[in-house]
Amino acid sequence: MLDKKQLDEYRKDIQFKTTLCNQPLTFNSTWGIFSPREVDAGTLLLLKYIKINPDDDCFDLGCGYGPIGLTMAKLAPNGQTLMVDKDFMAIEYSNKNAAQNNIKNAKAMLSNGFQHIDKSLKFDVIASNVPAKVGKEMMSLMLHDAHQAMKPDGRLYLVTVNGLRQYMKRNLKEIFGNYKKVKQGKAYTVHLAYK
Repeated sequence: MLDKKQLDEYRKDIQFKTTLCNQPLTFNSTWGIFSPREVDAGTLLLLKYIKINPDDDCFDLGCGYGPIGLTMAKLAPNGQTLMVDKDFMAIEYSNKNAAQNNIKNAKAMLSNGFQHIDKSLKFDVIASNVPAKVGKEMMSLMLHDAHQAMKPDGRLYLVTVNGLRQYMKRNLKEIFGNYKKVKQGKAYTVHLAYK
């Protein structure tokens, strides 16, 4: 049985420093949020290949505590970055991490995919580390809604487990009319589609 001291330790924020796309960042997270102690391998692979311009308006779909969205916001200082997650703790920590890294052009809000996003907002880049267990119905909604939420020539970057590679290729070709496999690693694949 765990003693009170150990439980109190678990309740404390987890904090770590890292560098993503040459941007030094400090993250706070907590147990219950995806990959709380370090940025996961899928996100690292995605960020290795993502291309962001200084003026891009960016959207992080399923932001967790903010590694993708806050990196995009730092790479696009003249744009705005919106991060969404359906987990209220993820939103709390993303906003906390934006503040502690002094990133003023990023904010996080609660949304189930694009469900709660103002339809008039349009983005140059949408990025997501897609959870493997999201389900095909939610995946369909996310991909169709991403297409609707993009500016002309917008870019959609997704990272998935390799097992979803053919599924993503098929669906992105169907919805966007194009597909590019950017990189396939041991466990993850980075996908790209243009509007």
